[in-house]
Amino acid sequence: MAFTKLSLIEPILKALATEGYTIPTPIQQKAIPLVLQQKDLLGCAQTGTGKTAAFAIPILQLLYQQKPLATGIKVLILTPTRELAIQIDESFAAYGRYTGIRHTVVFGGVSQLHQTNALKKGADILVATPGRLLDLMAQGYIRLDQLQIFVLDEADRMLDMGFIHDVKKVIAKLPAKRQTLFFSATMPPEIQKLANELLRHPSKVEVTPPSSTVEKIEQSLYHVGKMEKPELLMHLLQDKKIRTALVFTRTKHGADKVVKILHRHNVPAAAIHGNKSQNARQNALSDFKNGTLRVLVATDIAARGIDIDELTHVFNFELPNIPETYVHRIGRTGRAGNAGTAISFCSAEEKQN
Repeated sequence: MAFTKLSLIEPILKALATEGYTIPTPIQQKAIPLVLQQKDLLGCAQTGTGKTAAFAIPILQLLYQQKPLATGIKVLILTPTRELAIQIDESFAAYGRYTGIRHTVVFGGVSQLHQTNALKKGADILVATPGRLLDLMAQGYIRLDQLQIFVLDEADRMLDMGFIHDVKKVIAKLPAKRQTLFFSATMPPEIQKLANELLRHPSKVEVTPPSSTVEKIEQSLYHVGKMEKPELLMHLLQDKKIRTALVFTRTKHGADKVVKILHRHNVPAAAIHGNKSQNARQNALSDFKNGTLRVLVATDIAARGIDIDELTHVFNFELPNIPETYVHRIGRTGRAGNAGTAISFCSAEEKQN
């Protein structure tokens, strides 16, 4: 199915053609018509499925069809990290380039001056991280009384990063009459409860990544005692061919422990997980991409949205419980036509799972 079959308006089809997009992804095929019908949506999808376009394209169309637009923010997209917020804002810029619809982005970790100046000029669509949004609302720079559409993106990651209370504070300030789009890769009980509170008769769209692994990834498994895992990791990292390695652990605490071990052996490494500030995560990612860090240690939720083309090795220091998670982890290597290597450590306790 082509985008031309989705009842999209000319300015958006023109923008998609400019971007070189002709065929929608499965989530875009399912979600775009539902959002255009102004239905509430529950989307179960991970980063990399094309979900940003699945909400950005129909939102732009709904606003365009209302022209001329009244002043005030009509759409709020709440997202957990600054990286994602910037990415989403760029998507609105790309798909909305011929619509004249104004959008802006606010996030913490930087001076607010540039952001408040943009807000004063007016915006129809606001992309925001929870903390900075609440700050700017408290200062009177942002009002949401004209809001028509609310998008909560990566809800499970909000929970993992400790933002759920801020999210609830924002929700309390939204008009009751609105369209709500709710996206989460996983549905833990607290997120399910939040979805039930937020959504009215939602349509559900579920897209699971295919459970097949890239052919170019060489996979190996070491049966090793739990206590011997650090020693094995250090032994394997002696191989100079391992230029960059992403190491996965199940917990934040586990990630910090692995980084301490690597530092003791003078291996440049950092951890990214929900307890780290946005700045710390951003810096770790930049250092990893530019080669200052050789090893990045991550939990599954923190690693979502990381795209590193030159990544040569993925280590599963601890095995995940779910096959899809394994596929998702090792799919971080072998990108952009390169070969990759995935090495998993399995202790006796993990065999029983």
